[in-house]
Amino acid sequence: MMKRLKFLTIILCISLIPGMAQELRTGAEQMEKLLPLLQGKRIALVVNQTSVVGEKQTHLLDTLLALGVEVKKVFAPEHGFRGNADAGETVKNGRDVKSGLPILSLYGKNKKPHAGQLADIDAVLFDIQDVGARFYTYISTMHYVMEACAENQKAFIVTDRPNPCDYVDGPIREKGKKSFVGMHAIPVLHGCTIGELAQMINGEKWLEGGLQCHLTVIAMTGWKHGDPYSLPVKPSPNLPNDQAIALYASLCPFEGTSVSVGRGTYTPFQIIGSPSIKGYVYRFTPRPLEGFDKNPLHKNLACQGLDLRQAEKPEGLSLKYIIEFSRAYKKAGKADQFFSRPSWFDLLMGTSNVRQSIIAGKSEADIRASWQKELEAYKQMRKQYLIYP
Repeated sequence: MMKRLKFLTIILCISLIPGMAQELRTGAEQMEKLLPLLQGKRIALVVNQTSVVGEKQTHLLDTLLALGVEVKKVFAPEHGFRGNADAGETVKNGRDVKSGLPILSLYGKNKKPHAGQLADIDAVLFDIQDVGARFYTYISTMHYVMEACAENQKAFIVTDRPNPCDYVDGPIREKGKKSFVGMHAIPVLHGCTIGELAQMINGEKWLEGGLQCHLTVIAMTGWKHGDPYSLPVKPSPNLPNDQAIALYASLCPFEGTSVSVGRGTYTPFQIIGSPSIKGYVYRFTPRPLEGFDKNPLHKNLACQGLDLRQAEKPEGLSLKYIIEFSRAYKKAGKADQFFSRPSWFDLLMGTSNVRQSIIAGKSEADIRASWQKELEAYKQMRKQYLIYP
């Protein structure tokens, strides 16, 4: 224990040498700030496979236990504690094989910790890597945990991590479109770190009844908005690399259509296609793949479409692929088959206006113009919650 603390002190002193460029340190890697908040307290963690620290990428749970922190339980979000459950697959309760601690699911029937689950803890620590998109459900899980902490007078701590898709773009979620893939009145790309977003949720009183939790954010050092960031661990089964993460916000709305985003291949969210259209050279066939998707759309059917693995990364939200494929369906005489799940598409977009505009044949520029006024108001509101320049 003493050797570990001496090592942490040395690292801290080196980082404070004047004129020396600071390397990125996530909130979870700053034990000199985190440990004083945890010592002598009973802790619950909200973590997954991205909750790693240091060069050896040691899991935060193992790190804290080795340092003598009293971790009582772990809450698991979508995809589970180890991040291997399919999108939408119910995550079950269980136990961590290594530590023996109980793993309690927050993705299934129970998305919010109940009072009994918080009765034997003093504080909840949230450390999960986000990707900057409103419909990425880890931020919805954070919302419900914050709400439970506010209701049960428990401290809530966020150890911050970078936003790898750091743009502010897209339509603001409308009031009637609130769901687990759209908890907040924010754009598709919200331009916040997980810590900044927690401050926004608290500050705007978005928790039920206008409650506010006792929030502490341990900020990163060596990172600012606009800095590129390559994730060391894939944040969910179907976001395996930087290209998939960059395209995710623009391609995820396809999940409300009959077009495959490459689930069931080794390049999900980097290829798109369908068996219902023709004229494309690139072809792929979705298959059940363990660790990616066990029951993908268009399973075992040959799809035609686009290979985006080397495509230029969008600087924000792009609608060009959605518009192109809607036109391809129309050309094939199958326009009515494109939006196969219109309600789901609207929830992902946070509005029905985008879908209706695409059907009406409007251009991307016209559609983008429709959300600019609300987006500018959001940008102004966002400024008061920013931690980083």
